[in-house]
Amino acid sequence: MVCRPLWYGGSRSVRVFNRNRCLQPAAAIASISLVAGCGVLSDSGPDTSKPIVVGTTSAPTTLDPAASWDGSWELFRNIYQTLLAYPNGATTPQPDAAESCRFTDTGNRVYRCRLRAGMKFADGDTLDAQAVKYSIDRIRSINVPGGPAGLLGSLDQVQAVDGRDIVFRLNKPDATFPFVLAAPAMSIVDPDDYSAHSLRKDSQVFGSGPYTLKSYEEGKRAELVKNGHYQGYAQRRNDAVTIRYFQDSATMVKALRDGGIDVTYRGLAADDVVTLQRNGAENLQLVEGSSADISYLVFNPKDPWAAKPAVRRAVAQIVDRAAIAHNVYKDTVDPLYSMVPKGLTGHTTGFFDDFGDPSADKARRILSAAGIHQKVPLTLWYTTDRYGSETAEEFQELKRQLEASGLFTITLRGRPWKTYVVGYQKGEYPVFGRGWSPDFPDPDNFIAPFVGRQNALGTPYTAPEITKVLLPESRRESDRAAVVKEFEQAQQVLVDDARLLPLWQGRQYVAASDDISGGERALDPSSIMTMWELYRKTSW
Repeated sequence: MVCRPLWYGGSRSVRVFNRNRCLQPAAAIASISLVAGCGVLSDSGPDTSKPIVVGTTSAPTTLDPAASWDGSWELFRNIYQTLLAYPNGATTPQPDAAESCRFTDTGNRVYRCRLRAGMKFADGDTLDAQAVKYSIDRIRSINVPGGPAGLLGSLDQVQAVDGRDIVFRLNKPDATFPFVLAAPAMSIVDPDDYSAHSLRKDSQVFGSGPYTLKSYEEGKRAELVKNGHYQGYAQRRNDAVTIRYFQDSATMVKALRDGGIDVTYRGLAADDVVTLQRNGAENLQLVEGSSADISYLVFNPKDPWAAKPAVRRAVAQIVDRAAIAHNVYKDTVDPLYSMVPKGLTGHTTGFFDDFGDPSADKARRILSAAGIHQKVPLTLWYTTDRYGSETAEEFQELKRQLEASGLFTITLRGRPWKTYVVGYQKGEYPVFGRGWSPDFPDPDNFIAPFVGRQNALGTPYTAPEITKVLLPESRRESDRAAVVKEFEQAQQVLVDDARLLPLWQGRQYVAASDDISGGERALDPSSIMTMWELYRKTSW
């Protein structure tokens, strides 16, 4: 049988490995979407008789949008609604709860949205302009440390003009503001059920999204059912989804093989991916897509050693990204030499350009020039249950590389994500690992969240050239392809400071049973699974 590629619109490239039918050979991922036409998209329609069961190793840290700037957005996108979002194939925000949105001035400072008519929350309460204003104001009022209020730095005020019209007045030009409104943190909540000054702690949450959260067990499962009041762009191809949360990839994949789940969408370990690619399994398929997810190290300037530029630059000179990608991740990730990943406007290879290949001799000279002749003690922290099963192994590899240079003594420490977040927000860690899935597909989102006094890392990083010059200049430009110069300069500042050290750029993998379709369409530009795209085929 010959497998011919089928093309469809969108920016994400996808490969499907279906072991019962065909195998697309591994190849460089192109910028246009490709789906292997091996029966994955051909069926007689969806079977909605039972829920789709999805597995992931990424459990929410909170159910309240005002608290989260992390992977909790996976759930938010499916139960809450934002004014704008990303329909399949879109890389710029499109109307969702809104009927239309646009800048009404020439300076990108006044943004106006009009809601769809007759909008309601899942419980039947009216969703109007006041609810939108309340939701955005609430984020800023609660102002969770390291939370989504950091996305709203350019917002001056929100006005509910009438029942359906909302005006956002900005304190400076910001062409990226529509992208901010499309982030799940900007989810619209019911003012009658969400306090203006405190977070909601219970699990009886709801919004106006495609699904309602029927039940929730923290760290175990979330049951989603269709929201009968939903109005938006999503065309739901199933009636219900159950999400099961796993501690590790091996347990999740076993559940997939045993039929306990139908799909995995985050947390597949490299060994499991490679096994599926090479050996396959009866009745399983693997979808691979490009991704803007990145992994990086953060140096805390409050630590006496991490505060020294020479120490940070010496680490940057030693770290072997290619070894991490190959030895730890089995080439399921790619080395990254800039905080802006490949595929986005302005991506550079700044760390490679400045430091070249890993070299202990060059690192020794960097330290000696700064008067440092002793072994540098550093403690590296990582989360034990967030970024995949290889995280501990990755940090062991970093420890091996740094200590093999003879220049460092490394101590490793790990914590579960919930307590890990609290620790880095308090500035407890000298050096710590983070992952980043974009809030929106623009280079701004790989620089702005990490700089300034209030940022996503809990470690103030003033970077005045970036925050006062380069970012404001870039945000005046509506044509995002025209901001290459600003972001190249911003990335060079990050290289010079070496406060953030990019390590690798991920890929997206979805493993599914053979009777499931929609995996290749279910991942939006922020690497969030839109559960409504999944469905069970009734026949081939």
